[in-house]
Amino acid sequence: MTSKTDEALGYEQARDELIEVVRRLEAGGTTLEESLALWERGEELAKVCRRWLEGARARLDAALAEEGEASGGE
Repeated sequence: MTSKTDEALGYEQARDELIEVVRRLEAGGTTLEESLALWERGEELAKVCRRWLEGARARLDAALAEEGEASGGE
């Protein structure tokens, strides 16, 4: 479940933290428990990023639809 702190993260913050999580997992040297915690954190950060991107896509689609309606009505 995503925490309120995660919901407050901006896209760039979540993306940067996700990059760091992936880097740490790829580097190895962590215990199984640490690796699982990192993986779970990465999943949550990926969800945050996905929500931001889906929101941006919806805004872009709405703006394009509005533009199309405005130019079609002339």
